[in-house]
Amino acid sequence: MPSNTFVATPKQLAEALGIPREPLEAVHAVYPLRISRYYLDLIKKTGLPLWKQAVPDVLELEDESGLVDPLDEENLSPVPCLVHKYPDRALFLVCSECAMYCRFCTRKRKVGKADMVVNDATIAAGLAYLQRTPTISDVLLSGGDPFMLPIARLDQILTSLRAIPSIATIRIGTRVPCTLPSRVTARLAAMLKKHHPLYINTHFNHPAEITPEAERACARLADAGIPLGCQTVLLRGVNDSPEIMRQLMYRLVQIRVKPYYLFQADLTRGAGHFRTTVDTGVAIMRSLIGHISGMAVPTYALDAPGGGGKIPLTPNYIAKLGETLDFSTYKQLPCSYPNTILP
Repeated sequence: MPSNTFVATPKQLAEALGIPREPLEAVHAVYPLRISRYYLDLIKKTGLPLWKQAVPDVLELEDESGLVDPLDEENLSPVPCLVHKYPDRALFLVCSECAMYCRFCTRKRKVGKADMVVNDATIAAGLAYLQRTPTISDVLLSGGDPFMLPIARLDQILTSLRAIPSIATIRIGTRVPCTLPSRVTARLAAMLKKHHPLYINTHFNHPAEITPEAERACARLADAGIPLGCQTVLLRGVNDSPEIMRQLMYRLVQIRVKPYYLFQADLTRGAGHFRTTVDTGVAIMRSLIGHISGMAVPTYALDAPGGGGKIPLTPNYIAKLGETLDFSTYKQLPCSYPNTILP
């Protein structure tokens, strides 16, 4: 891919945004920098909500409270680059780079760094583990971003997965439709179409990210018969308001992307300034449930530290559970329902 597709050094970014280089260099020495030129143009148009997601901030170096590996992925990896946390599914890391290095990334410890080694040997080891572990029926490809792989390489990996009889479904996690939509070509969509049942979860955090280019990228995937979901992260100063979240959810549905998860930000070291309280997220969910189409309502969840898995954080509507269920409606009006079985 042409080098001018990305801004990848503090000098380039400082010149592009007219900001001091030294703070960028300090952060870049610890956490890598990459922003697509496409997303950089969006930052210039939109400002802070997109800026915060992409531009290194010295606050990243001041966060000592976070965890280096918040989801305990390394200890849940029976082979390098494959995480087996849940009984029936696995996370397979097949690429070490992204179109943009998000400042809140849960794999901030290694994505884009020399520490994250993905090569023929790790891919082979992952495929061998999946072959000998028939309890795994669902595989999620991630990284890094699988859409940064050459199309032929991604095709090869998908073909190898499809050859394993126990694997029923394959999912791909990608932020490319948001951060570098030009990479979602007709050729890529045609290749993916060969490997159904295939699902894609992409990642939009702000309505300003849903541009005509992003919409075209999602349309190419949807037209190839691929169900699309979105895993949004709740980020302070980016989308932590009911109005912004409502706009985002509605825009996602309009471009045929189903809001899937709204994630509480992980306890990642270097990303503490992005975290909100859970109360903030619950209040946002109350502003969504019943007030917008159910198709546009995600599940609010946190991924438990230490590899505990995803925990839904649903607003509590139940007041009493006995012979009657007493609860409040989305309008916060009292209501009852009989909780008995007829003889």
